[in-house]
Amino acid sequence: MSDIAPTGSVARGPGRPREYDMDEALDRAVVIFRQRGYHATSISELAAAMGLTQGSIYKAFKDKRAVFLAAFDRNKAVRAEKLARAVAGGQTGLQRLRRALAFYADASQGAEGVQGCLVVGSATELAILDAEMAERVRAALARNETLLAGLIAQGQADGSIPAEVDRAATARTMLCLLQGMRVVGKTGRSRPEMDAVVEVALRLLG
Repeated sequence: MSDIAPTGSVARGPGRPREYDMDEALDRAVVIFRQRGYHATSISELAAAMGLTQGSIYKAFKDKRAVFLAAFDRNKAVRAEKLARAVAGGQTGLQRLRRALAFYADASQGAEGVQGCLVVGSATELAILDAEMAERVRAALARNETLLAGLIAQGQADGSIPAEVDRAATARTMLCLLQGMRVVGKTGRSRPEMDAVVEVALRLLG
């Protein structure tokens, strides 16, 4: 199995194994970290999931924590892009907010929901003892809260959301609700159940 170069792939040369994609490897790491959590995931399990040898992992990363941080950042970037695409489909602030909540409902149901959320898992498992991880979790949650507040503001500007809605408090409440959905989703919930939560959340807008 190939080693990983700093650029994220290995150049193919005489006698060298095939090129390997770093993003693909990290996407696979995200899956096992979501399923098992940080502490329960071993380097050997990571190697199997990522399709690499343990030596390749240690050559590309300092340790398991470094793999986790890279996987966390990769997951954050991928989901942010997907959420942005989902939200962009709305014509009004309210529609965009609904699409954002539906994005979380989809991630909190069925097999996807059972895998859990890397941010939620990190917040409960690592953030208390790891300052760098705590800052990553804080930044991720703050970014989501800002997004929600911005969508509410857009709705107030275009008239789809009442002007008297407390933008900051409502965004924070929805953030707590969405993160709670990711936790509850690990118990195995249906899409209709999660969709019902979205409808209740939207009632906060009056």
